[in-house]
Amino acid sequence: MAAEIIAPQDVQASRAKRGRYDRLIGPLLLSPSVIALAIFVYGFIGMTVWISLSNWDTARMNLSLADPLLSVYDKLFNMTRFQINIRNTLIFTVFFLLLAVGLGLLFAVLLDQHIPGNALFRNVFLFPYALSFVVTGVAWRWIFNPETGLNLLMDVLGVNWFLGLFGAGPFAPKWITDPRVMGDLANIIPLPDGIKAQLGFPMAMLPVIIAAVWQLSGFAMAMYLSGLAAISDEVREAAALDGASTFQLYRDIIIPLLKPITISTMIILGHVSLKIFDLVFAMSGRGPGYATEVPGIFMFDKTFKVLEYNTGAAASVVMLVLVSLVIVPYLARSMKEV
Repeated sequence: MAAEIIAPQDVQASRAKRGRYDRLIGPLLLSPSVIALAIFVYGFIGMTVWISLSNWDTARMNLSLADPLLSVYDKLFNMTRFQINIRNTLIFTVFFLLLAVGLGLLFAVLLDQHIPGNALFRNVFLFPYALSFVVTGVAWRWIFNPETGLNLLMDVLGVNWFLGLFGAGPFAPKWITDPRVMGDLANIIPLPDGIKAQLGFPMAMLPVIIAAVWQLSGFAMAMYLSGLAAISDEVREAAALDGASTFQLYRDIIIPLLKPITISTMIILGHVSLKIFDLVFAMSGRGPGYATEVPGIFMFDKTFKVLEYNTGAAASVVMLVLVSLVIVPYLARSMKEV
């Protein structure tokens, strides 16, 4: 049987038809996700912004715009309680990032030395990341404030019991029930008088920071381990030939090479800390005098308990802006590098 001869023009027509089909099928496959994203993300963001500018401060819906338009935000930022929330968020974010990233790097460097029990320690450090913030908050609340009277075992597992073994019982810290605010940053940071009074380190926030670091330093460790695995052995061998010690190798060569990992880790953990809710809520709630309250808890109270929907929405928008200040520059930089 003679082979069928296909004309060149038919081949070109077939290719053109297939190209039109490929250009059509892509948008069709993506359209459900795009529509869902537009409605349930950007649409709801727009609705939240509108509510934050409205007069809806009771159970009865009222979407009419406030006069003046930004009066809800003016009220929000002049609330002492919300100023304390912002202070707590910033303090929590700074100390949490420094400790989590620092410990993650330290653990990764130690494991990179192939110490005995490397696999065991890797799993031990990473295991807390598998837990939810609620579980972590409840567990660490028992550790820092175990005097519940529920049972003897729970009462002897706390930090204060351990400190009491060294004679610090009468002077043991109050931890999450401590209302003190240490330090005065008002003389360092020039801010309006209404905000200056809220600056300082709330002692009740310290246990929350420790719990968050315990859970997420393993994530930072895993990020750094992936970066260390990507560094070739030739780099280490060249440094050894030049007479560099192990400390100099990590300080001058390896850690600078891990800068992209450091930035990515800080961005990921930073956005987690800025919108933190469940860990603080489960561990200490508002704390004494709002010492541990964050905007997420404030928003929850105003929206679902007090039913001031516009104030709760305004707090949500502020949280969105804080997270955007961290995420958007990183995304813009990443897109430029592509």
